[in-house]
This record gives sequence, C-alpha cells and structure tokens, in this order.
Amino acid sequence: MGYLLLEGGAEFGGRMSEPDLRAISLAGGFDVPVRIIPTAAAPDRNHNRAGNNGLRWFRNLGAKDVAVLPVIDRASADEPILAEGLRSAKLIYLLGGFTGYLGQTLKDSRVWEAVQQAYQNGAVIAGSSAGAMVLCEFYYDPATRQVAAGLNLLPRACVLPHHNTFGKDWAPRLAEKLPGVTLVGIDERTGMVDDGSGVTWSALGQGAVSLYRAERIERHPAGEKFSLLANQRETE
Repeated sequence: MGYLLLEGGAEFGGRMSEPDLRAISLAGGFDVPVRIIPTAAAPDRNHNRAGNNGLRWFRNLGAKDVAVLPVIDRASADEPILAEGLRSAKLIYLLGGFTGYLGQTLKDSRVWEAVQQAYQNGAVIAGSSAGAMVLCEFYYDPATRQVAAGLNLLPRACVLPHHNTFGKDWAPRLAEKLPGVTLVGIDERTGMVDDGSGVTWSALGQGAVSLYRAERIERHPAGEKFSLLANQRETE
C-alpha cells in the first residue's frame, strides 16, 4: 500500500514545497517517475498550461523524471499506453479543475485501474482541490451542487478544498447530506499526507486542516499530526 497526499488548492508555490517534498521523499526520492494527470483542467482547455505548471514545479523541487500524461477525456483515460505509463509511477499527481468531469472521466477507466495498481505497489497518490476531492469516497460537485461517489481511496471522507476562502461554506449542507462521513477542510497552500495507513496524517504547508465530526470542528495547523478516526489526535 502507498501513501495519499491531499491538498487544498493554490498549489505550485510558496510553502507547498513542504508537502510536495514529503511526497517525493515517500515516493523514493528525486529519481523516481513522477506523473501528472491534467484531466480536471481539460473542460476549459487549460490542461496544457496547468500540466506545464506542474512539470516546472516538480522539476524545480529537484524531481528528475517528470511527465504530464494527456488524459483529457474518456477515450484517453482508456488508452492502454497511457495506463501503462502509470503502473510504474511512484508519484501520481491529479490537478485541480472541474471536479465532476474528473471523477466521471477516471471512474472505472484503464488509467484509474493503473493508478490503483501503482498505489498498491507503494506509490504516492496526490491531488489538489478537485484532484483531492475525487480521491475520497464522496465528493461535492460545485457545478451540479450534488454529492457523487468518488474514487474511494479514502473511505468515509469528503474533502472541502479552499477551506479558508470558500470551501468552508459547503460544510453545513454537506454535513446534512453525508451523516457519519468526516468532512475534511483543507486550506489553500496546505496539504495533508498520511503515514501509509490512511489513518494518521500530517498537516504541512501554510494553513490548517479542519475536520468536521458531528457537532464539532477540529483544527489542525501545519506541523501537527492527527487521525481521521474520532478521538485520536497527536502533535509532533
């Protein structure tokens, strides 16, 4: 089993180097294959620019083998060659953008099957904003204002990205729609990475991670460890 890195948006700058460098380290270092999936940016034809931003960012952090895979629609998500390019990847990064489009395009695709295989083989699977949202059991699609089934690498969870700007406004309605599910609010320029168990996490970057559990909210600033299981909290 590998690792998960979830980020709240406004990636590729400033203190986002902290969670991304942690991800590179967990993946095996600067020589391992890093692959970027720009699907979420495809509906407004922003996938090339967004992908190149990610390419430059990871190269500037020191990663030597970085590539953007042109997974932009359902046809390309089922391309065997693109799927094969992910099976041996050690860090796979899903860009932000259109949440519903990303979730629907990847679900049950050959590319997603390859991502899951890479994860089972120890890879780090990362996502920012929409990319983080679809990795959970549930995600909120702002375009339709509906909750949908996610790709479920993180069960019983739903990410609220951009939490310090507008994401926190989604919490009341999602708490009603998803009783018993932990809502995970992640500030911009902030990430949370697990220890390989999916239970214990570290907050890294500029802001904080907020967990909504029933009637209470837990806030975990950068540098703090926490659990997605109720009543477990630890600090470094």
